[in-house]
Amino acid sequence: MTTYSAPAVHPHQTGRHVAVVGGGPAGLMAAETLAAAGLAVTVFDAMPSVGRKFLLAGRGGLNLTHGEALDLFLSRYGARRGVLEPMIRAFGPQTLRDWARGLGVETFVGSSGRVFPQEMKAAPLLRAWLARLRYAGIRFEVRHRWLGWAHESAGIGQLLRFATPEGERYVAADAVLLALGGGSWAKFGSDGTWVPGLRALGVDVAELRPANCGFDVVRDAATGWSAHFLTRFKGQPLKNMAAHFIATDGQRHERAGECLISSTGIEGGLIYALSAALRDTISAQGQATLELDLAPERSQQRLAAELARPRGSRSMASHLQGQAGIKGIKAALLRECLPQDAFDSPALLAAGIKALPLTLMAARPLDEAISSAGGVRFEAVDGRLMLKTRPGVFVAGEMLDWEAPTGGYLLTACFATGLAAAQGLADWIAQVPAGTT
Repeated sequence: MTTYSAPAVHPHQTGRHVAVVGGGPAGLMAAETLAAAGLAVTVFDAMPSVGRKFLLAGRGGLNLTHGEALDLFLSRYGARRGVLEPMIRAFGPQTLRDWARGLGVETFVGSSGRVFPQEMKAAPLLRAWLARLRYAGIRFEVRHRWLGWAHESAGIGQLLRFATPEGERYVAADAVLLALGGGSWAKFGSDGTWVPGLRALGVDVAELRPANCGFDVVRDAATGWSAHFLTRFKGQPLKNMAAHFIATDGQRHERAGECLISSTGIEGGLIYALSAALRDTISAQGQATLELDLAPERSQQRLAAELARPRGSRSMASHLQGQAGIKGIKAALLRECLPQDAFDSPALLAAGIKALPLTLMAARPLDEAISSAGGVRFEAVDGRLMLKTRPGVFVAGEMLDWEAPTGGYLLTACFATGLAAAQGLADWIAQVPAGTT
């Protein structure tokens, strides 16, 4: 059964109806901005409640943004810095912290520079935010999966189709803001199923690809780690290390931090920071060689000299620990990746510790990634983030074609693009006479 309805009008509103499709940070920020502009706003989400991925992001401590200098912060967006910079300058790290304070949530800068709520949790902030949104007159419709537009929508504004538990439903709106997320974490609603529908309308959508993801390793022509290594070290972290590799364009990428051993390869913060360049290198070359520095505080020359000292009756494991500080998972990783003859040569062993080669053959699947790259290209939207092929339809958040590492950069850009798209929509609809959208 198909039903039809239109959003209710709050007393102080203009009578223009806006549908925000997607209840993540970008969509909720857009809804708040649109309601403040006097528009009747309904947020639709496919899940039983809004903000599910936002809550997931805060499971280990909600990393809202980052406290580094703004110019360095902006550099994290790579090739898309130019188009995102005005939006992030309008709603950047400090503005985001002020916004959270307005909801009664104080934040602090951690030792890594990342910014967290004092309580570390996402739930208190989301509860306070949703209460404020409801007070502003914003309506929420959950378990509404967007199916696109009704064919007969021409001439009566935007007529949207939703699948609901009660059957298909049509909803009329004067304008639409899409904030459906990318393609990672499908079980929380970001499944990328919107891509074919927009492409059918002539919207240029870049392929969704995994970002901030792990990678599969290949060693000795075999995929993955040895069973012995996995049994002992799967899920364990590699700390106090660095990694580097040379991309297809000859650029050297390097980062310090920590990562961990997965069932098929390697993942974690250090790897996520390099994942975009690693993914693109594998796409171009079929594989990438990542070199791990297991002792970043020591030079190769110092290691070679220390390892050349006589070890007497001590085992190689004791010698490595005593002379180079290499033990546990790091020692096991050397055994896993270096040929046996390297342990007979202090020079070769020192070289392996400083640049242990890992051959990466594939990024992990999109649905396992923290975020996704690709989406609606900025060339397909105008300066207000409205689709060029569909007037009255605006796009925000991870649906757009940008990516960034973890560390607060993802959430900040989602908030910033949600605000920008909503401001663009409010500006557009003010210029369009009622009844003509």
